[in-house]
Amino acid sequence: MNISVIGMDIAKHVFHLIGLDKNGKPVLKKKLRRKQLLAYFANLSPCKVSLESCATSHYWARELTKLGHQVTLLPAQHVKPYVRGNKNDYNDALAIAEASRFANIRPVAIKTVEQQSIQALHRLRRSAIGDRTALCNQVRGLLCEFGIIINKGISSVRKALPSLLEDAENGLHYLYREALDLKYTQLTQLDELIDKLTCMIQEDAKQHKEIKRLQSIPGFGPIVASTYYSIIGNGRHFAHGRDASASLGLVPKQHSSGDKNVLLGISKRGDKYLRSLLIHGARSVVKHAHKKEDALNRWVQRLIERRGKNKATVALANKLARIAWAVTTRGQAYQVNYGH
Repeated sequence: MNISVIGMDIAKHVFHLIGLDKNGKPVLKKKLRRKQLLAYFANLSPCKVSLESCATSHYWARELTKLGHQVTLLPAQHVKPYVRGNKNDYNDALAIAEASRFANIRPVAIKTVEQQSIQALHRLRRSAIGDRTALCNQVRGLLCEFGIIINKGISSVRKALPSLLEDAENGLHYLYREALDLKYTQLTQLDELIDKLTCMIQEDAKQHKEIKRLQSIPGFGPIVASTYYSIIGNGRHFAHGRDASASLGLVPKQHSSGDKNVLLGISKRGDKYLRSLLIHGARSVVKHAHKKEDALNRWVQRLIERRGKNKATVALANKLARIAWAVTTRGQAYQVNYGH
């Protein structure tokens, strides 16, 4: 068979393949079990294989690349318009194959094992932080039913629970008192888990040269730098810094027609977590910009005067994302510029 490209719809156990020749005509239609997949591609002549960027796609992309195939990951939102007919796995595989033949769709960079490992640490940490917040909100809400009010904030709950458990005159029933003790133990365990995961991320940031270099950028601490590297990597799959920034949703949406150009708010595409971290980092820089005299902080001060702090913060986050792209692609730390 003269296969030009194979579109593969991946799942947990069953994989559907559609192969197209150079004219776009289907020449292969196959269903494989998980255990059969790598053996099948090992016996297949090297060709282009396209997958939708989704769960497990980076793993399969790495494995297929090892077998000599040229693997492309496509954003799911750009594949959907190519789906024709009813929704089924073969039609999805055909849509992936057809979408891959168009050069105007930017592929997703294949993550390394290291990038995915760092990303997993961040996701576990975020999940633990979310669980802790939910636990504290639940405890505060239930205590309100007993006429006990605790101020907002995790630290308030952490301080109040031991004294509530020791106070025998606060009217808490022994059943709820025992349950509250279990919740306090759970809160302590979550604090320990978050601290351990944070330490793991910080220790890796100290030893990893790329992440260490990113920390030279204003507003980039270990968490921001580590998250940026886990998602963007070396940045070489982007031609310009603006492309990297656009992938994170930090550039304006456009709604233009004819000769009238209309720019809206930021697009908010890409990874929400990284975008929020970049904006928080930029907010820290904006807060202290009036104390510094380098070129970046002078630019921030002028922008605050014209547009206010909030818009200056988002604009700075956009600029910091571009600077981070330059730092990773050039392999040089950020240099503070005091020129006028």
